[in-house]
Amino acid sequence: MGKVALVTGGTRGIGAAISTALKKAGYSVAANYAGNDDAAAKFTDETGIPTYKWSVADYDACIDGIGSVEAELGPVEILVNNAGITRDAMFHKMKPEQWRDVIDTNLSGMFNMTHPVWSGMRDRKFGRIINISSINGQKGQMGQANYSAAKAGDLGFTKALAQEGAFKGITVNAICPGYIGTEMVRAIDDDILNSKIIPQIPVGRLGEPDEIARIVVFLASDDAGFITGSTISANGGQYVI
Repeated sequence: MGKVALVTGGTRGIGAAISTALKKAGYSVAANYAGNDDAAAKFTDETGIPTYKWSVADYDACIDGIGSVEAELGPVEILVNNAGITRDAMFHKMKPEQWRDVIDTNLSGMFNMTHPVWSGMRDRKFGRIINISSINGQKGQMGQANYSAAKAGDLGFTKALAQEGAFKGITVNAICPGYIGTEMVRAIDDDILNSKIIPQIPVGRLGEPDEIARIVVFLASDDAGFITGSTISANGGQYVI
């Protein structure tokens, strides 16, 4: 059995691609999800990857959920913090609960998931933390003050934690996807996609979930042991820093 990898939000979209790619690469994968039981059951039927339900916004639920994963599969050695939500609104119309919901899941969720596995990784002197941020955490996005703030916070978290983990054999890196052709994005009206979104992307197309997944597989591997504290932009040239 390979190293144990836990992927949050791991049954749909980019998360499903990551979970599947890690399994193909030889890891023993657990996929976390928060709410869609039907999608999770279908994912397990199709892939054979076990799923575990809890909200990453709840610290105690994360402790219990991680405990279940480790009891069944073994210590978590690769953690992919992928779970995220949106609650978009222009700032003057944004309600406090819209702010809190996004911060609690997209930013605090990284603490809630990483904190319980960190000591074990330190003790074993090995770990891979891979955080899925966003292009909008790098450049901001109108109507997404909450989401952009959380995703920018993910990058600060990555850089700080990388410095703490480095001498213990733990790498911490972030990926910032641009527009990826998930079910949600492809549901956007074709006229909007073709006239407003894709023209912003120099390579002239949406990214694919598998392209993000391949970056995760590399960062999880021994080949990436000298890469830590890095942010990898995967946006087709839409935003270059």
